[in-house]
Amino acid sequence: MTPKSRRSKMQWYRMDLHLHTPASGDYQQPEISYLDILRQAEIKGLDIIAFTDHNTVGGYRVMMEEIEQLEYLEKLDRIQPDEKRTLAEYRRLLEKILVLPGFEFTATFGFHILGIFSPEMTVRQIEHILLDLNIPPVTLDEGSSVVGASSDVLTAYRLINQTGGIAIAAHANSNHGVAMRGFDFGGQTKIAYTQDPNLHALEVTDLERKGRRTTMRFFDGTKPEYPRRMRCIQGSDAHRLQGDPNNNKNLGIGERVTEVLLPDLSFAALLKMFQSNDFARTRPFHASQAPFDYVQAAREEGPSIVQSFHEGMTRRGGRLYAIISDVCALANTNGGTVYVGTSARPKDKPVGVQVPKEDVETLRTELEMKITPPIHIDIDVIETQGKPVIRVQVPRGDDPPYAIDDNKIYVRDEAETNLAVRDEIVQLVAQGMGVDLRSLANSETPRPVQQQVASENGSVPAAEGGKKTQVEAPRTGVEIIGTEQRKGVKYHVMRDLRNGNVVKNVTRSSARRLWHYAISEKESNPVKADKVQWQGEVGLWKRYKRGGTVRYDLVQRENGTVRVYYGVTYDGMHGPWQGFIAEEDGDE
Repeated sequence: MTPKSRRSKMQWYRMDLHLHTPASGDYQQPEISYLDILRQAEIKGLDIIAFTDHNTVGGYRVMMEEIEQLEYLEKLDRIQPDEKRTLAEYRRLLEKILVLPGFEFTATFGFHILGIFSPEMTVRQIEHILLDLNIPPVTLDEGSSVVGASSDVLTAYRLINQTGGIAIAAHANSNHGVAMRGFDFGGQTKIAYTQDPNLHALEVTDLERKGRRTTMRFFDGTKPEYPRRMRCIQGSDAHRLQGDPNNNKNLGIGERVTEVLLPDLSFAALLKMFQSNDFARTRPFHASQAPFDYVQAAREEGPSIVQSFHEGMTRRGGRLYAIISDVCALANTNGGTVYVGTSARPKDKPVGVQVPKEDVETLRTELEMKITPPIHIDIDVIETQGKPVIRVQVPRGDDPPYAIDDNKIYVRDEAETNLAVRDEIVQLVAQGMGVDLRSLANSETPRPVQQQVASENGSVPAAEGGKKTQVEAPRTGVEIIGTEQRKGVKYHVMRDLRNGNVVKNVTRSSARRLWHYAISEKESNPVKADKVQWQGEVGLWKRYKRGGTVRYDLVQRENGTVRVYYGVTYDGMHGPWQGFIAEEDGDE
């Protein structure tokens, strides 16, 4: 019993994919009925819900068994009037609301994972998935979040995905979440738990917040160690019909809702959406707020390594070529999105595009003609503040380097697009061939040069005890790791802190913007130890703003040498480096 497919143009549906029922042992209103749950979902205007009880499909099974029993009595013509009314109400609500079976699985270390499945799957099939995840048969119907030694997080993702389900990390940034702060497990483990290809989305509790410190901003693809952009949604995790008036953390059904853009109301359409890279097809919903403006949210984030903005695409003035260059650069770097018809300045009104359909076709034709090898790029039009804006979604290419007119190769350097230099082209070619140049040439990679960072008495400070520090370098910005002079010209060796790539033979005149800044600072404003704001073996030399982005020049003492990192952004700060972030920096 599922809703009729609504096949028309794409439209927004409201969903809450994290609902508990009396089948969960910690449900706060065990006396309520499953019909009560459906009625409350209708009151909240929900189109899609999922029953996700703790380590059991018991709630969904009980509801379906009740309906089957009523239908059996109807078939025998033995159904009573009150039973007939109940069955009619079930049919009415299930015609209107897509109800999906699922569970909230407790993985190793207590992490919670949602598995959402098609109503075409039987309860027995879903229970077998729980058994394969080491949920003991004797506890399969207890609805407890404590189940002993179960399977690990990655196994849960894989099994849910392989069986046709939607795998979501439950309340990822909160208790029992794979991305919660303060939990003491390795960085590589956290990366794996949030970047695994079998994981479809992160459920978060701060989706409606703004600022750089939100979970969605953290997983937007700009973090070097988290290059896969993750879809973030929200759900109520309701353990009761309505919110608890005495505890605002105990939400009711539909009190934390996500809207999803689908061609029809079906599990197949929902799954396909979760498998896509169109992140504008989900948005937070709150009845008292205006619809979420995806383009405006992107403008507030600003240009980055994964997104850029252009007000127009005229050939005159090179605007069209600038867009094509950005697409080429994104394909060679980390993928991303280009917006056409608006500036990056969030306070400016978007200008929009004049003839969206024609402009899309023009842009598509130009990209197909100019960029080689071919790459699949999605181009569509979305609205912001009543203006149509072209959105170009670019995947990270699997056959680099990508070039314009066969010979111009661009890369993305933070928020800027630049022509690739020789060493970057070599690295792109190696990447396309599946060769890791760094592992082949580790012994030949230049060591960081000793910076003469002098104290007032002229001495160079050494690391305490002569021991190498364990603090890793920041993950954005650049480091000058070598310099030599030839015929009166200084040639520098630059290391990109984001990806570790090394570029040689960079001069002050040939350097791109950030590199030029680093070289100029080293030559004209060298670091002075007594002026550094030290915190142990790491220090802050300079904090400044460029292009609306706060940047840091950081220093690190290491075995008697001093390393200087120029132009580090918020996204590259981790561990002890975060101690230099001013409170206001995170929300700019």
